[in-house]
Amino acid sequence: MPGSSGTDQISSLILRVALRDRQAFDLLYQVTSGKLFGVCLRVLRNRPEAEEAVQDVFVKIWLKADRFSVTGQSPMSWLIAIARNQAIDRLRKRRDAASAIGDAALEVRDPAPGPEARSIATGERHRLDGCISELEDDRAAAVKGAYLDGYSYADLAARHRVPLNTMRTWLRRSLLRLRECLER
Repeated sequence: MPGSSGTDQISSLILRVALRDRQAFDLLYQVTSGKLFGVCLRVLRNRPEAEEAVQDVFVKIWLKADRFSVTGQSPMSWLIAIARNQAIDRLRKRRDAASAIGDAALEVRDPAPGPEARSIATGERHRLDGCISELEDDRAAAVKGAYLDGYSYADLAARHRVPLNTMRTWLRRSLLRLRECLER
């Protein structure tokens, strides 16, 4: 949804959802569910689980829409953050369950995105890849690890051998640079 009209529409829908407007909620679902599904699918790499995650995401949106205006985020950034966090929570639960039962087969994952993920991500992926390539290599790897692979900030800080607050700063500044790049 390029342009401010799409952003304004989504913003307006979220604000109406905060007022418990069911029609606005239905329209918000129609307009954004495909993108949010793509986010969940990218993190979870499991279509049924991603579908469930999207349903949970929209429950959270319904319950927390009144908090949108205080975040200062763009509407899609806010929605994507909810979807990403929901998917990461599910991924962590899955990992915890796998380690608890000791079933190594649950840890196996196909590193290649499925056809659904490819079709959803094709349009914006090229732009995003171009913007990510403008970041330093370690910052780009951290952003991909956090926002595409679902690693926690602590995991990334350990992997890159930097303090946790440094990792937070890397990610915050990298996201700002990506946002600026995508808005060009």
